[in-house]
Amino acid sequence: MSTHKTYILKFSCVDRMGIVASVAGFLVEQGFNTLESAQFDDETTGHFFMRTVFAAGDYSPGIDDLKAAFKAIANRFEMNWEIHDVLDRPKVLLMVSKFGHCLNDLLYRHSIGAIPFDIPAIVSNHPDLQHLANAHGIAFHHMPVTPDMKMKQEGKLKALIEETQTDLVVLARYMQILSADLCDHLEGRAINIHHSFLPSFKGAKPYHQAHERGVKLIGATAHYVTPDLDEGPIIEQETARVTHAQTPEQLIAIGRDLENLVLARAIKLHCEQRVLLNGHKTVVFP
Repeated sequence: MSTHKTYILKFSCVDRMGIVASVAGFLVEQGFNTLESAQFDDETTGHFFMRTVFAAGDYSPGIDDLKAAFKAIANRFEMNWEIHDVLDRPKVLLMVSKFGHCLNDLLYRHSIGAIPFDIPAIVSNHPDLQHLANAHGIAFHHMPVTPDMKMKQEGKLKALIEETQTDLVVLARYMQILSADLCDHLEGRAINIHHSFLPSFKGAKPYHQAHERGVKLIGATAHYVTPDLDEGPIIEQETARVTHAQTPEQLIAIGRDLENLVLARAIKLHCEQRVLLNGHKTVVFP
């Protein structure tokens, strides 16, 4: 089995002739072997997106020298770019309130290695789910939120993110609205999950509202967090067909399963460097 390092390059830029050829030629010159490559030309915006995975040869540079060498191409095409070691495990800080289904699901997936990430901490505005954190040996931080304490607690949260070197924040049914300042601070580094009834069914008991309206499809949406509540760039979605015969409680159970699945998919896609921002939407490479 090869012990050579494997890396992921992802980037976006204004579309121009020669981008793919320049990247491919650079990798060959540096002694890398391309393992997979995906690209997308957005004709509506004129932007080009690419993700490529490549393995080092015997004389290929390490990641720091690789990044330094690639800057010439990145500058030429004015790329927004990143290079990651495939074996790097992003640090994902989880935030939750009282609904524990998404947290419990993510902790299980983490325990069996289904998603390549580490969890440095769990943050909650309620103490109810501390037992789950304790059971998995993960630090639990109770940060109550009131109107008077909101900004102070967000300051503590920012400090915790920096201290733990968190790469991604996940709102795993965290039922507090983040300030615009914090949303901007976490741009592209925070994922939220919600039922797909929004904005049709806002407020309390959305599944009961949906039941009263006789919906035929329910679903869930995972998206990046922005100051526009529940309107950030969408990463992943899923739906399930329901009927008039199902109760609100049955809709809730189906909805929770969908939320678990969609949030886990979105985090996995992000951690595998498959998502690129494209204005108010995303490019997601399979």
